[in-house]
Formats: sequence, structure tokens, C-alpha cells
Amino acid sequence: MKQFKNLVKVFGMICIVLSTAGCWDKKELDMKAYVIGIGLDTHEKEGKIKVTYLIANPEVGSQQTGGGTNEPPEETVTLVADDFISSRNTANTVISKEISYDLLSVIIVSEELARKPDFIRVIYSAAKDREIKRSTVLIITKESAEKFIANNNPTLETRPHKFFEVKIGRGRETGMIPDTDLNDFFQVTESDSDLFLGIYATTETEKSHYESTSDDDFMAGDIYFGGKENAAQFIGSAVFKEGKMIGKITGEETRISSLLDNTWKLEDFKTTFKDPFDDRYRLSARLAKPRRNTYHFKEQSGRPIIDIRVPMYIEVLSDPSMVNYAKNEEKIAELKKSLKKTMEEHLSQYIKYTQEEFKGDTFHLSIPIRKEFANLKEFRDFDWMKSYPNAKVNVSVDIRFGEFGRQTKMPKLEEVRD
Repeated sequence: MKQFKNLVKVFGMICIVLSTAGCWDKKELDMKAYVIGIGLDTHEKEGKIKVTYLIANPEVGSQQTGGGTNEPPEETVTLVADDFISSRNTANTVISKEISYDLLSVIIVSEELARKPDFIRVIYSAAKDREIKRSTVLIITKESAEKFIANNNPTLETRPHKFFEVKIGRGRETGMIPDTDLNDFFQVTESDSDLFLGIYATTETEKSHYESTSDDDFMAGDIYFGGKENAAQFIGSAVFKEGKMIGKITGEETRISSLLDNTWKLEDFKTTFKDPFDDRYRLSARLAKPRRNTYHFKEQSGRPIIDIRVPMYIEVLSDPSMVNYAKNEEKIAELKKSLKKTMEEHLSQYIKYTQEEFKGDTFHLSIPIRKEFANLKEFRDFDWMKSYPNAKVNVSVDIRFGEFGRQTKMPKLEEVRD
């Protein structure tokens, strides 16, 4: 009996040791082809799409090679497939390594495909593959995704994953592009209450639009940059309703939408305002939203009425009219009145534009409205998507100024002439 117990213990120890040996299916880093981005385009044959893989070379810039290899940092492959899940096996006919989506960070979709009713069927494949993270970013391009990937040649970030990480991260901080991902796309589409904003980008630059009326009131491709340029511009948003692209908004409108949205964590950003003391100039200012917006909802004669209060912290960075705000309380009050009026007009105009043009809101207004209903059934019966275009939305901006900094003393023109 004692020998039997010892045999059982030995057998148990062997099973434990064997169960910890999980290296039987391991694969070396250089045995996989890591897809950083997937490009999706239309195809003339119904039920087919064109898939472009942007594959990173893990050996370039690694400590193992020290950056001394002559291999390119990336490789692109384009093929026609039923979807971008099964296309991996087809791509392995020309790529020797196993294709992996473990490091996938962006899905790039052409505007032509995004505007098709069947796009929702294509993109929902991403919800079926466990390797595709819900944090993957959705980028909509003016041209074909294949062309966008081919033309994108960054000079400072040679590795593709680093380029998209830095480019998108900084664009979100400044509010020029929306802070969204695949998870938001699926949630907004399935809830059918709000509109989804995807990042809008292009490599096709219009040189005729070299000058813009404002520093942020333009779309990707609307401004020409001199010098040695990386053609890719990430500015503005593509607007989706029920999983289909229905329009697009500029960088300025994207910022406005972010100010109305409590789900968007917006960093401080810089913009310009018309100088209230001299029409020839514009004031530069840094804006930040120190607190969340507050919302008040009520119904009057069956019409929803929403009051939105937006807190703003503003630092004035320039004084082209030489007013010297730091020593003039009356000028500060006049400046606050002018900025408040300008911002409220812009916010109200944008809300009206979304009601008339898109028939839905882009700033998740349904989220604070839901708590006004007793249960989810009442909210669904209210049908926010149909009620929003007829809603009366009032916006007020509470402005608090920061320090005005050192003020430049401007001599009188007579003194300069003398």
C-alpha cells in the first residue's frame, strides 16, 4: 500500500512538471509577420474586398540588429478576398511567415467603401477575430486605402507602428481628430442613438488650398505644407450613422464636438479668435475644459429641451492690438463677453448643423439624457435619434481666464516716426 501511494505521488509530480512545459507551441519572433495596419477597399466583384496588409519588420531598429540591417522597415501586400479574416491564409502564398494580428493598431478604410451600405458587414468581421483588439483605431481615407499606405512615407518615424502611435496620439490631444476606436464604433452603432466619428486622413494634398481662413477649419488634404513633406494628413472626422459613413466634418468642428462631449478626455489646445479691439488681428489662446459639462433636460409640448453648460479655461497668448489686459479690468470684461459670444455661436451653429445635415448628434448627448428616464424601455420608446433633430438645445459657456503673462509696451506711432 505504501509503495502504491509513493507511485501515485511520483505520477502526480510528473503530471505537474509536464503541465508547466508550455513551450511546445512557441514560435520565435522572426517566424511571424506582424500586421500593423489593414487597408480595406472596394472591389468590382460583389461580395469581395481588396485587402492591403502593412507588415512591420521586427528586426529593423531592434537591439539585436542595432539598426544596422539593410532590410526595409515594412512590407505591403494587397490581395482580393472575401474578408480580412480568411485573407491571412491567402496572403501566406507570397509571405513565408505566419501572419499575425497581435500588434494590429489601425484599420484603414477608403471613403468609397465606408459609404457603402454593406460596409457594416465587412467591418463586423473584426468582432469575430480574437486577435483583433477593440482598441484598434478606425481611419477613413479620401483615396483608396492601398494608395494611402503606399504614399505614407514618414521621415522621422521609420517604423510604421511608432508613426501611427505618435500621429494619432498627438492628434487626439489637440482635438483635431476624434478619440475613438473599434469598440466605440460597435457600441454607437448597436445603440442607434448617436453618430460615430472616425479619423479622416489622406495623402492627397490640394496645393490650391495653401492658405486657410482659420488654423483648424479645414479637412485632411485641404492645406499644403511647404518643404520636404510626409503627405499623410490626419485632420477632421468621418461621420457614421448606423454603421455607414454619411458625411465628414473639419478639424474645427471636431474640436467643437469634443467640447460638447463628456466622454472625450480632451487636453488643452491652441486656437485663434477675432480680436474684439482690432478687426485686423486674431488672438491666440490656449483652451482647456477643467470640468465636465452639465446637462439639464425637460420636455415642453412634446419637444425635448436641453441646456448645456460648458466650462472653459482660457489663457490669452497674444495681444496684437496692445491692449495690456493685465492692467485693465474693463478690457478683460469686454474680452470675456466677446469670447463667450463667439464660442456660444460656434457651438450652437454646429448643433444646428448636426440636426439639419446628419439628423443625429456626434457628441454622445444620449448618455446624460438617459438618466432622465425611469428605465431603458422608456428611453428606447422616446427614440432619441428621431427626437434630436427637433430638440431645442441651448448652450452657455462659462469662461475663466488664466494669467495674461508679460505685456509688451507698444510705443505710439508718432514716437516711432520721430
